[in-house]
Amino acid sequence: MLSQNKPNPSDSPQVSCQTILPTTPLPSAISQNIETIIALHRRYEKDVPRHQRVVEAASAFFGRPAFLYSILLGITLWVIPNILPRRLGLSRFDPPPFSWLQFSLTTGSLLVTTGVLIKQERQEKLAEQRAQLSLQLNLLSEQKIAKLIGLVEELRQDIPNVKNRSDPEAEMMKSPTDPHAIINVLEETLASELTNFSQQKTPTQD
Repeated sequence: MLSQNKPNPSDSPQVSCQTILPTTPLPSAISQNIETIIALHRRYEKDVPRHQRVVEAASAFFGRPAFLYSILLGITLWVIPNILPRRLGLSRFDPPPFSWLQFSLTTGSLLVTTGVLIKQERQEKLAEQRAQLSLQLNLLSEQKIAKLIGLVEELRQDIPNVKNRSDPEAEMMKSPTDPHAIINVLEETLASELTNFSQQKTPTQD
């Protein structure tokens, strides 16, 4: 009789259950952009005073669930000894209406609010700087695009094989857009829309 050799599962190579996805290096342009963003953040964080870092670290803890649980636990441990009967032998250091507890919570709320405002102020400054940078880059990109359109139009006129034609839209886009004019138009349009809306909401009088 011929014996059939069955493959032994232990002899077969083990196949990993995890799928290994191939990774490709990022393009150089994206890597440079990431490094630029990191450099900007590092430059901004380097100028932050040490005492403000401590305040912001405490403010970050205020937004975590652990801070809420610690407040609830502290209030519970404060209230329970002050509401139990005196025969248990526990001293009431803050009997109802818990004036010291109210004072502590008020003081803590003031400190928490001040810490959060300090952190938000620095974040708003950083956001304003980012908005200014984005505005500068957008204006520069718009000027570059207008310049490229002008060069393409000149090249189209110089090539003999391309039929010369008038393109009013391209002629208009050759000039960079004036941001002041756009702001004025937006303000005038918004003011007129608000006026019309208020007139529609005002009831007519007979």
